[in-house]
Amino acid sequence: MTLTTRTTTLQAASTIDSLEARFIAYLDAKPRTIDTYRKALKPFFTYLADNGIRNPQRADVVAYRDQLAETLKPSTVRTYLTTVKLFFRWAVQEGLYPMDPTDNVKGPKLDRDYKKDYLTSAQVKAVLAGISRDTLAGKRDYAMLALMIGGGLRTIEVSRANLEDLGTAGDHSVLYLQGKGRDERAEYVKLEAPIEAAIRDYLKARGKGGKALFVSTSNNNRGERLSTRSISGIVKGHLQAAGYDSDRLTAHSLRHTAGNLALEDDASNFVEVQQFMRHSSIDTTMIYVRRKRREANTSEARIAAAIFA
Repeated sequence: MTLTTRTTTLQAASTIDSLEARFIAYLDAKPRTIDTYRKALKPFFTYLADNGIRNPQRADVVAYRDQLAETLKPSTVRTYLTTVKLFFRWAVQEGLYPMDPTDNVKGPKLDRDYKKDYLTSAQVKAVLAGISRDTLAGKRDYAMLALMIGGGLRTIEVSRANLEDLGTAGDHSVLYLQGKGRDERAEYVKLEAPIEAAIRDYLKARGKGGKALFVSTSNNNRGERLSTRSISGIVKGHLQAAGYDSDRLTAHSLRHTAGNLALEDDASNFVEVQQFMRHSSIDTTMIYVRRKRREANTSEARIAAAIFA
């Protein structure tokens, strides 16, 4: 992309790469987020090159969005489009482009409900009961899944957990967490007795050494911290082993299960659940409340009784 008299065009790939590098360097975000932006921006440059577009206009951005929508999920399209918007906002700000062609280009409307299902308490018991605790890997997996359900942990929180994060708060044993988008371990989850016992049983079998709370037992990387991908794979394997094989059931389903069970007896305690789930906005917590109220809604039964009784 080169600047001419108030007209900017996309030219050599080397120029594009240089401009992309400047944009990435400008971003003030965590490495994981920056990597997401980098990957999300490349398809846009590819689209422009494939279609011979040197001076992108609003119509080009709309066409790009619509092409993405043909094969990608709405959430992915939104991520890609948001990245393009950030790029052009920066380019205009730096005087590298005369106007923002993404202005007023809307992304797909997303369903505010969760895309993953949760488990019932009976299903949770079945999953945990299916994990053999005769091996080190089994003890680890049982403790990890119990913790994820009992504390509503995200996979990133499980991966980041260290041995030194085990502590106390008041009269409770707790695990301090470095949550999503957080730099410090300021929040914690209480460890109920069965969950703490499972963690202690795993650590006793594992022995001393290492920093991470949950580590690999594989010969290739034994003792190394479990990645979020490994955690997701372990959880998925135990879900499938228990007979719960669905695209809507993943590691994140355990977190949804925790939120749902926390509201099991009283959907009015959503402020407590917001704190427990570490939601920055009460609107996120209210999704659980709306689900719970919908499940309790007997409108269909009343209509059927009025017609068929």
